[in-house]
Amino acid sequence: MKKSKEKIETGHILLAEPFMIDGNFKRSMVLLCDHSEEEGSLGFVLNKELDIPLNDLIADFPEIDCNVFFGGPVATDTIHYIHNVGDLLEGSMKVCDGVWWGGDFEQLQFKILSKEVKPKNIRFFVGYSGWESNQLHGEMNLGSWVISNMKANYLFKDDAVDLWELGMIDKGDTFSILSEIESTKAIWS
Repeated sequence: MKKSKEKIETGHILLAEPFMIDGNFKRSMVLLCDHSEEEGSLGFVLNKELDIPLNDLIADFPEIDCNVFFGGPVATDTIHYIHNVGDLLEGSMKVCDGVWWGGDFEQLQFKILSKEVKPKNIRFFVGYSGWESNQLHGEMNLGSWVISNMKANYLFKDDAVDLWELGMIDKGDTFSILSEIESTKAIWS
């Protein structure tokens, strides 16, 4: 793939190049929630759903029928959340238009109990994706990722299974053709 000349920023998504074989990121869409060339980058894989109920992961958490996703291979003993109710949760960090990360956990529980936060408003993640200072820039130079703009609908409206393909199609031109490439598993088996 051609090297990207685009600038990486918080709020961008990273689309794995079609032939990436790393099982953590193969055909993945990663939302960058924090990016700094000096400090590194942190994001969450948006399209790798886990078959684990949230209440099995967090004791005494209000019942909410939410999907739980594999956020990445770093700190898989942690839970994170991305939502579209930043105005309701103190301490939420705005990632991009319509998307916030984190916020006051006790307040979140209360908002879930009072039905102010519904499953359509939030996604939970086990672990995260992280890159050290300049590591992501190096991966970009190798052509490992395609940068694109985040759309809140990717997270809250679209089917997570199809996000990588949708992101490539939305990128247009050659990328929409690349979205049609089948999984490399069949090629390498």
